[in-house]
Amino acid sequence: MLHPTIDKLRRLRLIGMAKALEEQLAHPDSERLSFDERLGILVDREEVDRQNAALAQRLRLARLRQAACLEDIDYRTARGLDRALIRTLSSGQWLQQHNNILILGPTGIGKSWIACALGNQAARDGFSVQYQRLPRLLDELAMARVDGKYARLLARIAKIRLLILDDWATAKLTVEQRRDLMEVIEDRYQRASTILATQVPIDRWHDMIGDPTYADAIMDRLVHNAYRIELRGESLRRQIGKKSIEDQSADEKRKSNKELTALVHDTHTMHSDATADT
Repeated sequence: MLHPTIDKLRRLRLIGMAKALEEQLAHPDSERLSFDERLGILVDREEVDRQNAALAQRLRLARLRQAACLEDIDYRTARGLDRALIRTLSSGQWLQQHNNILILGPTGIGKSWIACALGNQAARDGFSVQYQRLPRLLDELAMARVDGKYARLLARIAKIRLLILDDWATAKLTVEQRRDLMEVIEDRYQRASTILATQVPIDRWHDMIGDPTYADAIMDRLVHNAYRIELRGESLRRQIGKKSIEDQSADEKRKSNKELTALVHDTHTMHSDATADT
């Protein structure tokens, strides 16, 4: 009996191999396979299970705001999205080269969604990912300084292969926030990649960062080795809202027509009954 072997595999945390062996025992046809073939199936199952578990862990730690993936990107809506550029980015070469991505455009155009889709692809390719709104990250750094965990938090951020910063440069930075941001960007320069998503045009970033020296240093490390995705057009949220209202209006109109038809039918029936009684 192989049950003790299965128990040992589980104790060794070879769960995939244990499951595959149980499946082989449940199917007599597997006895026709050679030893090498059966062993190969066990090892392949263990590898796949570990890869899936690692991916699930990366996605959990990424804390992506939206469950998005590149395969679901909508190219039909006119918003200036370059299909060839997205295809290039999907290869992951930009991550290997420690390049950045700037996603620019008006509110509701899908910047965060595309950023999360790129983050999802990076996680599937084996890279560590983390999504953060810039205001929240700066708050966490300020709290870490008070708690004596500042250096530890900076070290953790520096190790993330892809950092997604949403709502970039939407508010002017304080003196401490500029310094904190500079530390984050400097630690990651030429070692990791960053995605910035913002509705603020690049020519206004200097004003939002504040100090010219810090602004030059931060932008030099982010902009000059970055791909740009510049979106334009009407807010997708507004379009979805309009469609929802139009659909609701159409449903109400159909309902009203049905009620009117029923009323006409009832009136005709009552008239016919009255005529028959006469």
